[in-house]
Amino acid sequence: MAMLKIKKGDTVKVITGKDKGKEGKVLSIKEGKVVVEGVNLITKHSKATQQNPKGGIVHQEAALDVSNVMYVHKGKPTRIGFTTVDGKNGKKKVRVAKSTGDVID
Repeated sequence: MAMLKIKKGDTVKVITGKDKGKEGKVLSIKEGKVVVEGVNLITKHSKATQQNPKGGIVHQEAALDVSNVMYVHKGKPTRIGFTTVDGKNGKKKVRVAKSTGDVID
């Protein structure tokens, strides 16, 4: 799979769908899908287990397609690009905010 521009721990904004406009932190990424904290909540009915003796209805986040979120930089959603910078160990590929040109990581 190609390198994704969004990483775990990034703050993102949902740009389409029922939760459009919501922001949250990326909890996990897998196969082009992202799970964002507090976004795309579903209700799941869980059976009683030893860890959860009561069981019942649980609200949890479901995965969104990565194309439905944008990285938030300085409070505004922005696209992300890549560039190389010179470091101690030669050149390094880093993420860059397209709106400002700032290096993200």
